[in-house]
Amino acid sequence: MQASLRFLIVASTFMACVAVPSMPAAADDPKPVTFDDNVAGILKKNCLQCHGEAKQEAGLNFATYASLVKGGSGGVVVVAGRSSASRLLEVITAEDPDARMPPDNDALPADQIAMIKTWIDTGIRENSGSSVAAARTLGFKPAAATQANDGPPPVPANLPDFKPRKTHRPYPVLALAASPRAPLAAVASYEAIELMASKDKSYGAIAFPEGEPLVLKFSPSGRVLLAAGGKPVQNGAAVLFDVTTGKRLSSVGDETDAVLAADISPDERQVAIGGSGKVVKIFSTEDGKLLHTLAKHTDWITALAFSPDGKLLATGDRIGNIHLWDAKSGGIVLPLSEHKGAIRTLSWRSDSGLVVSCGEDGLIVWWDVKDGWPAISKPNAHPPSRPAGSYGKIASGVLDAAFGPKGELATCGRDGIIRLWADDGKELKKFAIADDKPVDRAAPKGVTVLPTRVAISADGSVVLAGDSAGQLHAWPTGAAAPAK
Repeated sequence: MQASLRFLIVASTFMACVAVPSMPAAADDPKPVTFDDNVAGILKKNCLQCHGEAKQEAGLNFATYASLVKGGSGGVVVVAGRSSASRLLEVITAEDPDARMPPDNDALPADQIAMIKTWIDTGIRENSGSSVAAARTLGFKPAAATQANDGPPPVPANLPDFKPRKTHRPYPVLALAASPRAPLAAVASYEAIELMASKDKSYGAIAFPEGEPLVLKFSPSGRVLLAAGGKPVQNGAAVLFDVTTGKRLSSVGDETDAVLAADISPDERQVAIGGSGKVVKIFSTEDGKLLHTLAKHTDWITALAFSPDGKLLATGDRIGNIHLWDAKSGGIVLPLSEHKGAIRTLSWRSDSGLVVSCGEDGLIVWWDVKDGWPAISKPNAHPPSRPAGSYGKIASGVLDAAFGPKGELATCGRDGIIRLWADDGKELKKFAIADDKPVDRAAPKGVTVLPTRVAISADGSVVLAGDSAGQLHAWPTGAAAPAK
């Protein structure tokens, strides 16, 4: 590779060293992909003229395994187990010919690129005798409740007499949450929140005069419902409601724009909010005092979530950055770098060991929060079919994700499908919005209906989804047939 390995010398994008954590491929593969057997020949033919023993552009020498993994003046170029974070793969697959390596040549053949990708993802082995670390465990054990759950599960009773305003067109379900203790779902409507016993049985509704409820979260006890949102470029706030009575308990934040992301801490003492202001604010629920202002993001905050043990806060923004914070001190803990598009949702597994992120880049990542490692990655997880006569890249964003009580994960995307994943990342089932009979009203003729939000019931028996036509859908997780 000649001259301008300029992408390889941006030090801020490199990791300080090549760690070799657990890899997705089994160490018992009879013919593992190795540097000596599979990669060295590709590099020798295409790269050693500029990155060999005689010449090292950007300080890079690909002639030997040791010199390759060492990296160059800008840092490492291969990250074991993460081809998506390896600069070597990035530059050989760049769409821009001026940025792609080797320069002034056609792109490497697809099979050679695939070989290099496999080599990185399976642990950058030097030879067939090299070993990789044992696979990290993703085993799930439900964590003990962080708060006493004595008595019957909280369900609405004697809600205030309130009738939501009717809209001229179906109002999309912009927020959806399932109670962690009761067969109860909260569904966003215009200036209202409807509390549902099932997809066609309502307990009633509570008013949200602040505007559009863009976020709904139940506290772990099921006693408190957080609703956050507002009116764009006018106002924003987060409000806490008593689930049984619908009474407003407190309100925090007095924003000049709608709140886009919010959560309540497991002990119900803190509320975190974020939005177009690019900062995360943490308030006390007892006196409304601002406890912390977390300033690290450089774009709108689009998702945030407290870990179930209350120790961490995960936040994501519109350009794909994710950060982990100490929930008590407000100090930064780890950056999580994998996404290339807006983060739509962050959801924690109930044992606080994993947090899942999904985004407009079509990627779902299960993050091991001990070290910020992407334990499971699902690129292009919701690929839509290409409309007839269309060209270019088709949007394949993942719109929402929610963990269930057994570590299962529900997601929805621009393909119109709701997918259910096992705790090891394997797809279990899928459900199509189009196959579910609407409850009361449908979208205008010619308008494509997409799932907007998902949730899983407290006992894990039902997957819920709201859609862009204002419908609530439900499927049993054990008996429903997969969508075709």
